[in-house]
Amino acid sequence: MAFTFLTAEWRNLIFANYAIDRQVLEPLVPYGTELDEFNGVCYGSLVGFYFQNVKMLGKVAVPFHREFEEFNLRFYVRRRTDTGWKRGVVFVKEIVPKLAITLVANTLYGEPYATHPMRHSWQTDGAQQTIGYEWKVGANWNHIRVQADRAGHPLVPGSEEEFITEHYWGYTKRASLAGSGGRTSEYEVVHPSWLIYPVHDFSVHCDVTTLYGPQFAPFFDRPPQSVFLADGSAVAIQSGATIRQGSTG
Repeated sequence: MAFTFLTAEWRNLIFANYAIDRQVLEPLVPYGTELDEFNGVCYGSLVGFYFQNVKMLGKVAVPFHREFEEFNLRFYVRRRTDTGWKRGVVFVKEIVPKLAITLVANTLYGEPYATHPMRHSWQTDGAQQTIGYEWKVGANWNHIRVQADRAGHPLVPGSEEEFITEHYWGYTKRASLAGSGGRTSEYEVVHPSWLIYPVHDFSVHCDVTTLYGPQFAPFFDRPPQSVFLADGSAVAIQSGATIRQGSTG
């Protein structure tokens, strides 16, 4: 039976979405899943957002770890089950400013977290809002920023925004146990559909080579396919299956 191991609020999510060659992503695809495409394109998204009201097991608030920024690079996969497709995300790396979160995520869940200094800025001016996140790589600050409307709209069915935001499962490639072959952890991210705020201007500066490797750099040297801002919501992260070679479900 699934259990909730974390609840929180995710707020002001910036998505910058890039087309990435599937040959770069294939080696990172967890066992039991396959790359998911939108109109024939494999997307990787740089995502900056803010955690609030974080509680472990849905109840326990950890002092000094209830609010913090996150920045990640993720891509999209799907998994065939007896009841249909589960559409999910895989993280290349997740950056947070709290070392304890990195240690727990890496050790217990096998998630690719890293700790960097981070900061954020939210400003409103009439009908506009400016949202930005920064993270330090070496001696240099990187950033993702948008200027967007304050009036949002619901997701449009079949849109790119729907494809990017409506992947409700997470998949993590885990070290194989002796003689077990492939092994993948699955979890579910439960949240309502988000409002989308149209973006009028944006700026992305990310040291992709240092953070993710030179194989990713050519795809982020060009402008993103799209950039948008989502309002976010309360979320609950729930346990899922452990997928092993030869298993079904």
